[in-house]
Amino acid sequence: MAENRASEYPEGTPCWVDAQLPDVEAGRRFYGELFGWTFEDQPQGTVRALKDGEPVASLARKTDGRLPTVWTVSFATPDAGALCRRIRVGGGQVVSPPAPFGDLGVTALVTDREGAVFALWQAGESRGFGRRHEPGTFAWVQLYTRDTETADTFYGGLFHDALFGPDADPDFGRAPVSDAFAAEMPPHFLVHFAVEDPEAGLREVARLGGRVQVPPFRTSYGTAAVVTDDQGASFALLRR
Repeated sequence: MAENRASEYPEGTPCWVDAQLPDVEAGRRFYGELFGWTFEDQPQGTVRALKDGEPVASLARKTDGRLPTVWTVSFATPDAGALCRRIRVGGGQVVSPPAPFGDLGVTALVTDREGAVFALWQAGESRGFGRRHEPGTFAWVQLYTRDTETADTFYGGLFHDALFGPDADPDFGRAPVSDAFAAEMPPHFLVHFAVEDPEAGLREVARLGGRVQVPPFRTSYGTAAVVTDDQGASFALLRR
């Protein structure tokens, strides 16, 4: 599929996802069985997940046990430094400033105005996803936020062309926190992976030691179910 082999992602397009885990080997077993991923070593102790030989995600060991076990989405940018400056002007924060990730690219960790964490990716040798929008690969990311108007203003200004431009076909939406989570849940991004059968996916998640947070429910972008892996990282299964 042509869309799975994009040579470059426009600014504001979700282009990568990575999981911060206490045990990367356990992550390899869980996601390898769930999605059919294989793995290869990357710089800085991470592993890159492949689907049919193409890159789809990465797993990294948490360097501090106090950090959350979580999936993080990266948005593409041609200039991570310039985008960080715009994020600060828009009321967000820079958690980790732009830094090279080997020869693959430049990454930064940031937050929006409400504290939802996301990453930036400035491509080097790696442009991001080699495959997406098919079973076992990235399909969507949903921002759960308490203030949807603030989020619309922040991301609409930051990624206007990707969200609203003439060629826009975003894999990114937003909803109030209370729509799928307890009201006390902090604002956050939820990464969705495509599956053919969410119910079958839930059974496999349970078999592998994960758990169901929210059973399948209808959304404007498909049928989703929210789960955690066997180490507590939340993600969603999605049938478009």
